[in-house]
Amino acid sequence: MLLLVIPAAALVLLVRINWFAGVATSAIRLPIQWDSVAVWQWYLLWALTALYTSIGLIGLFFLRRAFAGFARGELFNLGNSKDLRRFAILLFVHALATPIHFALTSVLLSFHHPAGERMLAIFFGSNELTAVGAGLVLWVMSNLLVEGSKLQNENRLFV
Repeated sequence: MLLLVIPAAALVLLVRINWFAGVATSAIRLPIQWDSVAVWQWYLLWALTALYTSIGLIGLFFLRRAFAGFARGELFNLGNSKDLRRFAILLFVHALATPIHFALTSVLLSFHHPAGERMLAIFFGSNELTAVGAGLVLWVMSNLLVEGSKLQNENRLFV
């Protein structure tokens, strides 16, 4: 359901860019001169945010596929294991993309500030470190599941 609602909401915010500007204004905790932000900057910020969010959504799609297979009892299925690996990689990439997204957002929104007041804000907190760690653990687990599926297939050939 979330995989359908978020893209639909993103399209609504694209059509109603002033709604997106209101949401972004209240969510971004930077000393931005909001009256100097042009419409093209809001559209560019929307595209940047949509790209950043799509990494997480694609990861959730692969996680959903993997868990659906696990729920069917297919624990050492090669497809499920690869889907879990894809989720782990996308979780890792999403966590590393967070400071890049925040930095690009700060540069984009302060573009029209006077010289000396433009900003580059970089943020990497404990949430990103936790996501990187979880992504790495899940990647190792998915590699073990891939090897387990290969061994299961090899054992089937002997029987």
